[in-house]
Parts: sequence; structure tokens; C-alpha cells
Amino acid sequence: MKAKSDFLLRKISDSYVVVPVGSAVVDFSGLVNVNESGAMLFELLQKGCEESDLVDALLKEYDVAREVAQADVKKFVAKVKDAGILE
Repeated sequence: MKAKSDFLLRKISDSYVVVPVGSAVVDFSGLVNVNESGAMLFELLQKGCEESDLVDALLKEYDVAREVAQADVKKFVAKVKDAGILE
């Protein structure tokens, strides 16, 4: 799974947003706000990875149970899929 190259992660003050660029600006209106862990996951999606890689990254970075990490990743992936950000 990989994020489309027409979307970039930007940090604005203390917030992270995913913004469309290029041709995506025409089809996508608005921004997607993500928290710090969402920003980390989006950066991994820009490189291309599997859902299990995202879970492993959360487990490495945060002290959470695997079930919590899996649920959070599923929710995040659903959010970016629904927004049309994944290839």
C-alpha cells in the first residue's frame, strides 16, 4: 500500500496536515489533519508498506498493546483510503 505522490505531509506549527498538490488539488478539496502518530504512519505510506509494517512501527515507537496498534492502524488506513489518498 502506498500514498499517492500528489499528497504531501506538512507540519504547521504543532499540527500535521496532509495536503494535495499538483492534479490532486482539482479533485480533492481541503486538508487531512493527522496527529503525530498519524504523521509517522503517513511517512511510511509515502515509501510504501503493508499494514503489518504500520503496526510494527507503532509498537516500536509507543508503549501500546498490539491489539490497540492494529485497531488504530485499521482506522487510519480507512481514513486515508476514504479520502482517496492511497494508490
